[in-house]
Amino acid sequence: MADKLDASVLLVDDEEQFLQVLSERLTNRGLHVVSVTSGEEAIAMVENKTFDAVVVDLAMPGIDGIETTKQIKEKRPDLEIIILTGHATVKAGIEAMKLGAEDFLEKPVDLNVLLERISNAKNKRMDSMEKKSENDMKQILKTKSW
Repeated sequence: MADKLDASVLLVDDEEQFLQVLSERLTNRGLHVVSVTSGEEAIAMVENKTFDAVVVDLAMPGIDGIETTKQIKEKRPDLEIIILTGHATVKAGIEAMKLGAEDFLEKPVDLNVLLERISNAKNKRMDSMEKKSENDMKQILKTKSW
């Protein structure tokens, strides 16, 4: 994989030190990173900004990663979500995937694996947007008489 990945990522984790370190590491690899420390902030953030991927911690006070994923997907079904957790359980992973999470990774996360998953999420989102644009164009052309 290329050293630089041009992607916009929202990081959501209540552990501020972890968030800061991961944000710096991703920024150093060329990503555009926005960090928030709660599910509530993440949900508000996706209403106003576009991201290629959202990386959400599973265990957070207030709205946890599962509920954050659910609410983000309700507002922005096109967003690709990667769940990170230090408390991995098969049940939680299955629940997150059912709600639309793209992937489920354990902390401490291997940066190269995370970068690969963010790249995959960006590509999947771009493909989805392209298909939607094509369908929109077909609908427009059907309604025109030229």
